[in-house]
Amino acid sequence: MYRYDALDKEIVADRAAEFRHQVARRLAGELTEDQFKPLRLMNGLYLQLHAYMLRVAIPYGTLNAAQLRKLAWISRAYDKGYGHFTTRTNIQFHWIKLGDTPDILDALAEVDLHAIQTSGNCIRNTTTDPRAGATAEEVDDPRVWAEVIRQWSTLHPEFSFLPRKFKIAVTASAKDRTAARTHDIGLALRRGRDGSLGFEVMVGGGMGRTPYIGPTIKEHLPVGRLLSYLEAVLRVYNRRGRRDNSYKARIKILVAALGAEEFGRQVEAEWLQIDPALTDLPDTELARIRGYFTPPGFAVLPRVSAAFEAAKAADPALARFARNNVHAHKQPGYGIVDISLKAPGETPGDASAEQMEAVADLAERYGFGEIRVTHEQNLVLPHVKLDDLAAVFAGLKTAGLASANINLVSDIIACPGLDYCALANARAIPIAQDIALRFADPDLAEDIGELKIKISGCINACGHHHVGHIGILGVDKKGEEYYQLTLGGSGAEDAEVGKILGPALPADRVTSAIDDLIGVYRRERLPGERFLDTYRRTGVAPFKEAVYVAAH
Repeated sequence: MYRYDALDKEIVADRAAEFRHQVARRLAGELTEDQFKPLRLMNGLYLQLHAYMLRVAIPYGTLNAAQLRKLAWISRAYDKGYGHFTTRTNIQFHWIKLGDTPDILDALAEVDLHAIQTSGNCIRNTTTDPRAGATAEEVDDPRVWAEVIRQWSTLHPEFSFLPRKFKIAVTASAKDRTAARTHDIGLALRRGRDGSLGFEVMVGGGMGRTPYIGPTIKEHLPVGRLLSYLEAVLRVYNRRGRRDNSYKARIKILVAALGAEEFGRQVEAEWLQIDPALTDLPDTELARIRGYFTPPGFAVLPRVSAAFEAAKAADPALARFARNNVHAHKQPGYGIVDISLKAPGETPGDASAEQMEAVADLAERYGFGEIRVTHEQNLVLPHVKLDDLAAVFAGLKTAGLASANINLVSDIIACPGLDYCALANARAIPIAQDIALRFADPDLAEDIGELKIKISGCINACGHHHVGHIGILGVDKKGEEYYQLTLGGSGAEDAEVGKILGPALPADRVTSAIDDLIGVYRRERLPGERFLDTYRRTGVAPFKEAVYVAAH
């Protein structure tokens, strides 16, 4: 795990002190809200429906136990005792008082956390695979490159005022757990035919009002040329991206307007103008950063744990948890443990102060003190001995975090929606809760299998509804909350934007419609098919009939 150096600490402390002065001026009436707004947004502070919301950066979703405990303390001291983990692997506090924010930023700085570039038209928090450094699937540790991008992009003078916000994801496995093609830039580490390590560069993905799957503009970028190529992409966007219309300002609009081939040509031309000696990372610096991501001190263990196998045989709940929440580790005798923040009936992505502290304790005792945040709003303990899994499960059960539903029907992504957000048209949380409770039976959920439901309260798509196997979008119809369904989306390596099923439904029909859709899948599926597979094979007709014809 990367540890902040003196420069990192100085930047974070200086920014916190600067914002303390700005907040004092606002509270004294020396700044109007219009004058203060760009200053607070540069520090991750939003004004929502009921209070200020502070978004804290969690670089590439990696936390240590001390940091998670500090987040728990902040939630208890300055919020209502919980935090909300987001699809950008950040955490949000939704009930913040303006006068408290400087003290919160100081508290964050004590553990090398901050809120810089969690808002504004800049390069946002870079995300990566939550199993990075733990899975045997990866060709390299993507956290190394995410950290390189973090250092390069933080307060970059040329890219701090882009046409719109900008998001980058890095993946290094054939299985994409980052939704790379839905990002402004998606980077997929690959081995070339000659064995060399390089990036497939995808540009122009995104959701929101006009969703796109990002096309590949470079098949194999040598890893040593990463920063100069990123700079070329950003320069073309900065120069040619629209600033006259915020709805058309994202890079996806520029790539779509020019076409991927022409956009790629312009990037290549710009790239030739950049001196790599002044931009690309020297090998010595890359080696220094890579040194922070050496594996922890793994014990030499047998691949199979007799104690764990016996514990599973004695406890069906543990066996279910192992099937759904525990994944193969590259080190024999270890597992990767997903911690669901989606207990049926609870708010997706929320964790109480007590739960955060419990996870920090478990990580410290059983997982080398390391925690990951996923873009699907869950947590991960990346390095746990199989021998310790029964104890970890018991600790999670005590904390109310033992739901064995990863990738199942109740593992729903949902934005805060109209319960908090001033931009939302409809609530997302109650819909997610209703669906999760309808399918709370764990046997039923396992029979349904992998099903990714994603819910957004407005067209900004913070809940990633466009790439849900079932997507749900809240819309306003003459002051009433309605919900539009989409089918067939995917944010994985088979990325696809879902298709609208039909007219929007009132809130009280959404859960029964999901029930109808799942009923069609269970009736039509072939052996081994997921919901998404069946939909792609049969097409939309039987699903549409079940919701709009058979239901009447």
